[in-house]
Amino acid sequence: MPKLVSLYIRNVAIGFALAGAFVAILVWFDVAHLRHLIFGSDMGLVALAMLVVANGVIFAGVQFAIAVMSMAERDDTPGGGLRAPAVVPVPVPVQATAPSARRRLRR
Repeated sequence: MPKLVSLYIRNVAIGFALAGAFVAILVWFDVAHLRHLIFGSDMGLVALAMLVVANGVIFAGVQFAIAVMSMAERDDTPGGGLRAPAVVPVPVPVQATAPSARRRLRR
């Protein structure tokens, strides 16, 4: 099996395991009365499965993204360069004239 596929499968499994733990914590602590809603309904197992799958997709995607981004090569070259001089703003005088009274009355 190619390395990328095994990396993907491993990270998706980790993401779904984290999602299962997350949903278990949500149900255990009865956040927003989820435990009451899940165990009090005849379709509660469907709701529980939907929570695990929906969170699993998110957690697996994030887990895989973190794994891929951490594979980047380190740039160990010295990052020097010449420091550009600081730009100092210089005030520029601008002449402003008020409109005449005749122009103000026409509007």
